Amino acid sequence: MHQDYIKAAKWSILEEGFDNDRIKSSESLFSIGNGAMGQRANFEEDYSGDTFQGSYIAGIYYPDKTRVGWWKNGYPEYFAKVLNAPNWIGIKVSVNGENLDLNTCKSVTEFKRELNMKEGWYQRSFTATLPNNITIKVQSTRFLSLDLDEIGAIRYNITPINAEAEISLSPYIDADITNEDSNWDDQFWEILTIENDANGALISTRTLKTDFHVATGMINRLSLNNEELNISAKQSTSANKISFTYTVSVSKENTLTLDKFGGYTVSTNHKKNKLNKASKAALQKAFTIGFEKLLKQQKKDWKAIWDMADIEIEGDLKAQQGIRFNIFQLNQTYLGKDARLNIGPKGFTGEKYGGSTYWDTEAYCLPFYMSTKNQEVAKSLLTYRYQHLDKAIENAEKLGFSNGAALYPMVTMNGEECHNEWEITFEEIHRNGAMTYAIYNYVKYTGDFSYIPEKGLEVMIAIARFWQQRANFSSERGKYVILGVTGPNEYENNVNNNHYTNYLAKWCIEYCLQAIDKVKLEYASDYNRIWKATNLSDIELTKWEDVAKNMYFPYCEKYQVYLQQDGFLDKDLITLNNLDTAERPINQKWSWDRILRSPYIKQADTLQGMYMFDDEYSREELKRHFDFYEPFTVHESSLSPCVHSIIAARLGNMDQAYEFYLRTSRLDLDDYNKEVEEGCHITSMAGTWMSIVEGFGGMKVIDNKLSFVPQIPKQWKSYSFKINFRGNVLQINVSKKETTFNLIKGDSLTILVNGNVLKVTDHKEIVSF
Repeated sequence: MHQDYIKAAKWSILEEGFDNDRIKSSESLFSIGNGAMGQRANFEEDYSGDTFQGSYIAGIYYPDKTRVGWWKNGYPEYFAKVLNAPNWIGIKVSVNGENLDLNTCKSVTEFKRELNMKEGWYQRSFTATLPNNITIKVQSTRFLSLDLDEIGAIRYNITPINAEAEISLSPYIDADITNEDSNWDDQFWEILTIENDANGALISTRTLKTDFHVATGMINRLSLNNEELNISAKQSTSANKISFTYTVSVSKENTLTLDKFGGYTVSTNHKKNKLNKASKAALQKAFTIGFEKLLKQQKKDWKAIWDMADIEIEGDLKAQQGIRFNIFQLNQTYLGKDARLNIGPKGFTGEKYGGSTYWDTEAYCLPFYMSTKNQEVAKSLLTYRYQHLDKAIENAEKLGFSNGAALYPMVTMNGEECHNEWEITFEEIHRNGAMTYAIYNYVKYTGDFSYIPEKGLEVMIAIARFWQQRANFSSERGKYVILGVTGPNEYENNVNNNHYTNYLAKWCIEYCLQAIDKVKLEYASDYNRIWKATNLSDIELTKWEDVAKNMYFPYCEKYQVYLQQDGFLDKDLITLNNLDTAERPINQKWSWDRILRSPYIKQADTLQGMYMFDDEYSREELKRHFDFYEPFTVHESSLSPCVHSIIAARLGNMDQAYEFYLRTSRLDLDDYNKEVEEGCHITSMAGTWMSIVEGFGGMKVIDNKLSFVPQIPKQWKSYSFKINFRGNVLQINVSKKETTFNLIKGDSLTILVNGNVLKVTDHKEIVSF
């Protein structure tokens, strides 16, 4: 059973009614971000119930020392954590001396939250009766500015309903915060200075170990019935907190308003000795512009994002809400402005996974950003890994590899591996292949091969070296094997010859060899530079070729499928339809021992490779493998439903494709995996976009042309999306009867539709079904 309290709406996430049991889930779902910072939807006023406080700054992390029962050689020494940053949103509220706390109020009615995705703001409203019998109405609106990305704004309205009341509003900054996922309860922050003036304040802090400096600031404006008040605040300062208290007598049905501007300036963008000055300047700028004008700009900036990124679905409100929520969260997390940043699996919505970067970016997020923004944004994601190449080589050296072989980390903030589960850190090496695949995908989509001689080839060479060294020759089989791995299916550890891993190893080597040949012919100076810098030799390349040519792939003649790994058929092959639903999710109901011996698959594994390289497989092969593996797949990874949706659509199984689409698009909204209170699944949200564009729309790049095989779920009347392809912007609208292609930017574009050539110009081209 999944949750269903989120109201369906085209452009908003809506919650109605106050329920203590879903506070933490809503804090995740209503999170806001602007690419530079983000925060969970915590209440501004005090709340004594169960809550998960969270405010985060992009790129600011702490190396929390690894905690394991016993140490293994090669273990990362720390797990990098995106830090819960000083809290600037807080506003303590007192009415006739009674503290406002929804957990202790006599009644809370008309409670409503709205996350307006179209315009980029979050609002909460309620009517509450306090223990002293004063009834108040509150409306709070806040957003994190896209234009001034160091600034957020809050408008907090409070209205006494049944009596005149003395209301005290105490906006504050609190630097006494910790991470929920801390290993050792270390102190992450050191407070340096606390400063204040008439209506503004800041706390200057630095992170221990990593020495990031952050100035957290606020500035306040008070008004009554829209008339600004000029009253003095009572200031209160402690060792780690500063607050201002404004006290006003407010008549019944009158509204007291606090506009609070706050945010972070960080030493990654400013000199440390100029940080406080920069904070004050940013806050003063926002204060001068004012809440309304800043919000107006916010709406304009989000409109520009939606003009390119929106997917419109007609006839299915929940599907429409789902895809927009996914697109919105992706853009709140990463906008492509800074190549030093990347996309964490939870974004700014929680702390699980440390907020660090996984292979999800390369395998899932890159296509979304290439198609909805531009190739420079996509190139920034590739550059992030290029900048970490030396660290990837160090990671491999720690595990015994040599000669410049690189192993990119499973989890990272700065290029170093910081994941400390041995079956992942040492064995889930398929993530290395995703780095080369992303380069390939970028070149295929953009046509920009120049990235390879510029930066990409050095990454690809280091990865090819890793695969050549990681494989060993089996005299028994007369083939190269890769032993002791964990594939994408993390419900199998320490297996031999995982098909996806072996295939990636072979493919990475072959693609690198092809790239070397092309660079040698067309980019001679780059070739000479790279050849010399990497100490390549013809003898080494011959070794690579041998490994790729003679890679082993376990295969079952009986079922005519590639086996997920050598021992898959040794399992008790009971499909999921014979498993009691009360046993699921198995990761919460079963022991790890039982899971590892089961045939159940956490996420697409063999099928992951067949999605990525589907041109290498016939439709019959794809169908056999899908029909064999999907009945064992429990989809207990957020990355799973989207891949299955795309493959199902490619096979024409539209009912199944739609079911998987709904699951991936509403994974968090409906809390399928019963874990949304920990944060949203940001990186898999790109897979939701892929489910529509690559699945239902059938989009691929074939022979340097966009290709479409459009289909439509029976539940929909139509759907439309835009694609930025090599500077051309193409809008595709699919209905029951026809598909319309409209070239919005560009002179002409030749595409393939159902295998047929179609030239699209500045007027609509219609293809009937």
